[in-house]
Amino acid sequence: MPARRASRSARVTTRTGDTGETSLFGKDRVRKTDPRIEALGDLDEAQAVLGVARSMAPRSKVGRTLFDLQKGLYLAMAEVATPRANLTRLKERLDGASVASLERVLETVKKTTPIEGRFVVPGEDRLSATLDHARTVVRRAERHVVECVDEGYFSGEDLLPWLNRLSDLLFVLARSVERADRRRR
Repeated sequence: MPARRASRSARVTTRTGDTGETSLFGKDRVRKTDPRIEALGDLDEAQAVLGVARSMAPRSKVGRTLFDLQKGLYLAMAEVATPRANLTRLKERLDGASVASLERVLETVKKTTPIEGRFVVPGEDRLSATLDHARTVVRRAERHVVECVDEGYFSGEDLLPWLNRLSDLLFVLARSVERADRRRR
């Protein structure tokens, strides 16, 4: 039997950020207060909150949908982290088809989830509250991405509509989860 090679562990502590700077995708280093880093932090937080929600819906359609949304957020983060001149280095990006796909999922969920014209107070159950939390983080990320677009870092042509649809979908998914929870009681 051949000997197994020990896998190398990723280096977590690099000390390269100790002076308040961090790297983008490429050689550029920026201050940690740069609008792109703010947007990346919010997108990363949204990713984590969706992970919490997904852990509450294992092996379910909602869980699979959340996993797909998390993969989309990775694409969003890659675009935000990549200087305009290096965008061609990205193997995959959010595009019009990504936005259309999200719209189809949104319409499918809306067909089975009547949305009342009422003020929603999150917290009817743990999963829907977590989805509402994710929605608010995505909205904050969207605001920071708009700031980056306004500063000219990237176009946001597909990224902004995708984030907008994402927060809409999270709102509808939260209502769908609440509705399903009410039917089980």
